[in-house]
Amino acid sequence: MKVAALIILGCLVWEGIAKPGFPEQEKDPDFWKEWAQRTLKNALTLQDLNKNVAKNIILFLGDGMGIPTVTAARILKGQLNGQNGEETQLEMDKFPYVALSKTYNTNAQVPDSAGTATAYLCGVKANEGTVGVNAAAVKSQCNTTRGNEVTSILKWAKDAGKSVGIVTTTRVNHATPSAAYAHCVDRDWYSDGEMPDEALQSGCKDLARQLFENIPDIDVIMGGGRKYMYPRNTPDVEYPGDKKHNGTRKDGRNLVREWTDRMKDKKGSYVWNKKDLVSLNPKNVDYLLGLFEPGDLPYELERNKETDPSLTEMVDMAIKILRKNERGFYLLVEGGRIDHGHHDGKAKLALHEAVEMDRAITRAGLLTSIYDTLSVVTADHSHVFSFGGYTHRGNPIFGLAPTMSDIDQKPFTSILYGNGPGFKLVNGARENVSAVDYNQNNYQAQAAVPLKMETHGGEDVAIFSKGPMAHLLHGVQEQHYIPHVMAYAACIGQNKNHCRTSSGSPSLSNISPTLALLLSVKWLLC
Repeated sequence: MKVAALIILGCLVWEGIAKPGFPEQEKDPDFWKEWAQRTLKNALTLQDLNKNVAKNIILFLGDGMGIPTVTAARILKGQLNGQNGEETQLEMDKFPYVALSKTYNTNAQVPDSAGTATAYLCGVKANEGTVGVNAAAVKSQCNTTRGNEVTSILKWAKDAGKSVGIVTTTRVNHATPSAAYAHCVDRDWYSDGEMPDEALQSGCKDLARQLFENIPDIDVIMGGGRKYMYPRNTPDVEYPGDKKHNGTRKDGRNLVREWTDRMKDKKGSYVWNKKDLVSLNPKNVDYLLGLFEPGDLPYELERNKETDPSLTEMVDMAIKILRKNERGFYLLVEGGRIDHGHHDGKAKLALHEAVEMDRAITRAGLLTSIYDTLSVVTADHSHVFSFGGYTHRGNPIFGLAPTMSDIDQKPFTSILYGNGPGFKLVNGARENVSAVDYNQNNYQAQAAVPLKMETHGGEDVAIFSKGPMAHLLHGVQEQHYIPHVMAYAACIGQNKNHCRTSSGSPSLSNISPTLALLLSVKWLLC
């Protein structure tokens, strides 16, 4: 037993010293002072506020991307590039304005993704489990829907003549995207096949149907969820032999065919794989429907790079189609499987999803300008995910803490969960992680409380913003404030009075095009 303990301790020590400590230059005080002075000079440029009208508005939503997830993803990004990680910058880190968002639902201290989506898309806080309805609507009670519907910023943008798009790594009728177009008292009513007869008889519509009927001309829709669009028992085009991927609709409707028929004279394209997506010429496509999986898209770490597009590739195509509109566009981008990885206690999957979303943010920045595009990055909620243990600089983010527990004398990983499926006892004691491969993709980090699924966290989440009126996202705010700022910046929805001068022409800001160009270059270089 003592020999085993010594071996484990040796491994811990080796892991701690195998990595370089920290760069030699960091021993010099001038290194830190000069860095701070550069940061100060950049901060002083923010005194010239960008008050332009936002032609384009983009919301990046990291589902479950709490602040600990952001920090861990930053370290992972750096370590993937051969660095220690802590000093790395995510693309969202470069945004000049940061605020905190209070995420509670009207009836929940720790929220779910449906009620929060209604807040940051529709500007109204709502009950958990409901989308696109106010708090007077009761979850799963169809007869409380009518009269309690609320519209989203996607609709406000569409009504203003902008092009609009939804890109997600989940099903396109999942909680986050559905709040952009649907009014539903149950987030799980993906198709009529998942709805109770009583709700159908009362006239409630499933989410897939609402996607195509409520706002019929959404310009770009990309994600998963194919099976909810086809009649029950219809074999999937990609997995024809797997019955679990068959269509689920009881009404016999083929929503994809209905969409393609409606769009055949409008430069509409339907794709279901990466090859068809990347072969499109965005100049020849005005409407795009991309459904790449029967359910959610695969995790980035498990993605077939030949058949499944990445979030970055989907965002690239979406912006190239949407930006053709002279009036601009609104785009909702969801890194939705960050949340799923955390629920399963699989931090490696979750953090790689977050890094991929940051790549998509980088790509969007290259395709747009801070002069006329407001970009916002936030999360709907956090998770009970943490990392700690007094790890040394450059410690592998998925690695062990440098010391063993002083209670059970066993090693532990830096990453842990407050609850979830990673709770495990071996012979009545905590599992010894040195006996398992804690670096594998599907490793479930240890959890304090056993649950089949790890839960959301209730703390505030970050809001990162850049572009016109980004400075209005400051301080600690209620989550439902976000779309009101974005609408104000874009002169859509109820916020229009400030957008006209006495001559009636759109009012631009006091920021010069030259300064805007310099700012754009700065964000690209930083």
